[in-house]
Amino acid sequence: MLEHFRNLSFKNKILFSTITVILSLSVGILAATRFILIPALTDELKRRGIGIGQSLADLSKSYILHEDIPNLIGLVFDTAFLGERRQLVAYVFITDTGGQVLAHSFTSEFPGSLAGINPVKPGQTHAIQQVDIQGYDSYDIAVPIMEGIYQIGAAHVGLSKNHIDHLVDQLGRAYLGIAFTIIILFFLISHWLSNYITRPITQLIQVSDEISRGHFHIEPALAQVVYKEGGRDEIVQLADSIHNMAQNLEVSQKQLRESEEKYRSLFDSGPNPIFVLDARTQEILDANPSALESYGYSKEELKKLTFAELGGLEGGETAVSLADKQCGGSDHIVVSKVQHFKKGNRQFYVNIHGCSARYRDREALIVATTDITEIIEKEAQLIQASKLSTLGQMSASIAHELNQPLNAIKVGNEFLKMMTQEGRQIPDEDLLQVVNEVGNQVDRAAEIINHLRDFSRKADRVKEKVDINRSIRTVYSLLSQQLHLEDIVLRLNLDPGTPLIWGQANRFEQVFFNLVTNARDAVVQKRQQDGRSGPQEIEIRTFREDGRVIVEVSDTGLGMSAAVQEHIFEPFYTTKETGKGTGLGLSIIYGIVKDYGGEIRVDSREGQGTTFRLSFPGLTA
Repeated sequence: MLEHFRNLSFKNKILFSTITVILSLSVGILAATRFILIPALTDELKRRGIGIGQSLADLSKSYILHEDIPNLIGLVFDTAFLGERRQLVAYVFITDTGGQVLAHSFTSEFPGSLAGINPVKPGQTHAIQQVDIQGYDSYDIAVPIMEGIYQIGAAHVGLSKNHIDHLVDQLGRAYLGIAFTIIILFFLISHWLSNYITRPITQLIQVSDEISRGHFHIEPALAQVVYKEGGRDEIVQLADSIHNMAQNLEVSQKQLRESEEKYRSLFDSGPNPIFVLDARTQEILDANPSALESYGYSKEELKKLTFAELGGLEGGETAVSLADKQCGGSDHIVVSKVQHFKKGNRQFYVNIHGCSARYRDREALIVATTDITEIIEKEAQLIQASKLSTLGQMSASIAHELNQPLNAIKVGNEFLKMMTQEGRQIPDEDLLQVVNEVGNQVDRAAEIINHLRDFSRKADRVKEKVDINRSIRTVYSLLSQQLHLEDIVLRLNLDPGTPLIWGQANRFEQVFFNLVTNARDAVVQKRQQDGRSGPQEIEIRTFREDGRVIVEVSDTGLGMSAAVQEHIFEPFYTTKETGKGTGLGLSIIYGIVKDYGGEIRVDSREGQGTTFRLSFPGLTA
């Protein structure tokens, strides 16, 4: 059915659509009449019957009390056959309280089927029941006859159901006649309108055919025909729009060709690798020559891969999430220091810029990568140099830490040597105590050396789940003794329920090591400036806040001015004397924190100390 309708001309579609609407409305109105108007008419006639019954009850009351049967019969006949009631009222009869018929309007014997039918219960104003009398259906309406508070009888009025049905049929036929007349009228009007409306459209079809063939120059004569046919209505406006569209298309085609040539040139000659990806699957749809050279694949090989197989994205962003971003402004995606792989599984590091686009009528992503491997290697060398410099500063503390277990081992060894030289018997419990103590001190020295070895090794860039409290305790074990010798207390206030975070334990150790050593220098400077003695304090605190892991490193040192705080994270900026600082410590800390999605903030006042606040996204269980 729909297929046949689709193949009709526009004129016939308008005609048949209009007729369908009119027919649907007519059917709807007929249904409404059937289910709303007809029951309402029936109810109205029943209410009329109730009114007749109540009038009869009021008039017959005195006749019943005086047992005036002749007048009661006359009243019944007058009620049944008065005027227009003759066709509506089928019968009338009156009964006493015992159900005995006192008077009725039947010219023959009273039908036995009506005896005792449709009684009125106490408290009812009326009762209605459909009955079959001598082959005719009627609605029996019973109204109580009351004298004061007592019921002395009942008046029954029978309404002819056949007459009611006849009225309903008359109403339906009249409505059908009106509806049929309206349908014929609308058919004629629709036929004329469809011809009138579609006449100028035929001309527009010819214009559209010319445009579809690539002929954007419309003949003036053809356009004028449309104008004359349509006047200045919407069809004429459409003709104007098509004429303007044809001219604009001609210009746009030329601009599009120029734009495609320009951007294809930029794509092919770009110095950085550029990929076109499917927005959902990350499938590589296209790549520029720089991408082929940088990654070592041919274009055919790249098109068989997904961007994730080259390394994808890191840091909580995925290529799929880029599909919801828009190019330009602040909505483009930048992901730093991502590990990628060339052909042959050779790794290197890139920065990634991406945004959404359209590519051959599909949602796509334009992703550009920049090789930063050399920068990463230099950064790693710089960090390693900073570690070695830090280890140099720790040499005195390390020596002191190692001397303690060595001295204990030496004392135990000399005790054994003395007892052996003197030929004295060593008690088993003394020998066991010396052996245990020597073993404990060897373990302690090995633990110190292992800490130093782990701290000094070059950190990997692979992210792992890190317990931040553990990294802090490692730094504490390395620095607490040295700080104690300088009369500085390193206090830990760590939340044992702190969630894990993404990072690298070795790098976090360097962050806290540098922060603690900077805090120590600030405390020592304040002590020298004030000339005061006595213990000073450095505190490291961890806690959770809004799903993030917070670390605060606080000291009671010299503090910083607002001007200094603005520059402390800049490379080579230092407030220390020449030769005592490189100005790279806080810069390196800032880079490490940012690498792992963290934030760092400083709160300091001159003479009142400094607090560094580090914030990292916590991992959910």
